[in-house]
Amino acid sequence: MPRFRYVARERNGARTEGEIEASDRRAAVRQLQNAGRVPIAVVESASPTPEARSRRRFVFPLSRRTRLRFSTTDLLDFTRELADLLASGMTLSQALHTLARRGREETDHPLIASLRDAINQGRSLSDALAQHPDAFPTFYVSMVRSGEAGGTLAEVLQRLAAHYERVREVREKVITALLYPLIVIIMGVGTLIFAVAFVIPRFAVVFETLGDALPLPTRILIGFSDFVVHRGIFVLALLMAAGIAARRALATENGRLWWHRLQLRLPGVRGIVEAAAYAQFARSLATLLSNGVPVLQALGIVEKIIVNTVIAREIHNARERVTDGATISRPLAAGGVFPAVITDILAVGEQSGDVPGALLHIARRYENELDRRIKIFTTLLEPILIVGVAALVGFVAIAMLLAVFDITSGLNL
Repeated sequence: MPRFRYVARERNGARTEGEIEASDRRAAVRQLQNAGRVPIAVVESASPTPEARSRRRFVFPLSRRTRLRFSTTDLLDFTRELADLLASGMTLSQALHTLARRGREETDHPLIASLRDAINQGRSLSDALAQHPDAFPTFYVSMVRSGEAGGTLAEVLQRLAAHYERVREVREKVITALLYPLIVIIMGVGTLIFAVAFVIPRFAVVFETLGDALPLPTRILIGFSDFVVHRGIFVLALLMAAGIAARRALATENGRLWWHRLQLRLPGVRGIVEAAAYAQFARSLATLLSNGVPVLQALGIVEKIIVNTVIAREIHNARERVTDGATISRPLAAGGVFPAVITDILAVGEQSGDVPGALLHIARRYENELDRRIKIFTTLLEPILIVGVAALVGFVAIAMLLAVFDITSGLNL
């Protein structure tokens, strides 16, 4: 059975440390509470499992540039840990102090220490989080504020952890699906560059004796190889400059709008982008509404979460069309961007008084649709990439073999 090191306070306020055996961390916390102790920190003393290591990882990585930034994984781990500590009966200030010291011997974690200091000064957690927008998005702050208002902060943090876990799962599915095609492209391009820059120039010296008698594919290949060797650096610089210019252009509002519109028109890509956006819209809005956030405020928050500018703009327009503060199906349908299935299910939810339930149904539907779209896209993309890379490599091989055949046939004569 795993052993856990703990730091706790006795009923008289004295600080105590030690080790206990328990099936998991929650069981260890319960043992301490049953013994009349208030847990401050409970950490597995044996070799931690991969899951345990990932849950404690957030105390170490931070942006070296600002030191006040969380990644999605760090935010998820921080939320889980804070929810567990609050559920164990620890006060908010104590919980933040414990997390600030977790894994650090000399100095406190600067971001969590800032939150702790703000709480000790009498500010609410939501106000403290709002001071760090790079680490805590508006969605997160609004959820925490609703939990503070309803006295259910620990439960809201658990819901936030579940939400960000789903977001991470979707992102990992997309990355995993594109990993194999990316490896095929890198290996194919790398092989071609090596052949064109190093192998073909050596054969070109041998083929010079044939001159114009070389087959056309071989002459094309040698000419391309010569261009890459002598002018490739300029082409590379030009491509890098074009990439930087394109990145800056896409960083503008008009550039993002053009790019996101293009995504919604490309076959294969459109289905993935729409399914991901609609699933995120539905689940985020359901989470906000179920925690008492007003409809108009919730739509404003979700608008900032959605990555695709076209869909985000439509949410903004729908928010402006909302008149009674409750009905959102008709304003969404009026824009023509959201499909009828979403607005119809929303309308049913509004009639039954269960809009969050209807939104969760929509979220599950489009999460399943996202999985299906990703599988279809990768299933089609993999053979296309393989055939394309094979065609290029085959062209190089055939061009070289044709020249060799010409040389050998000349020797036989």
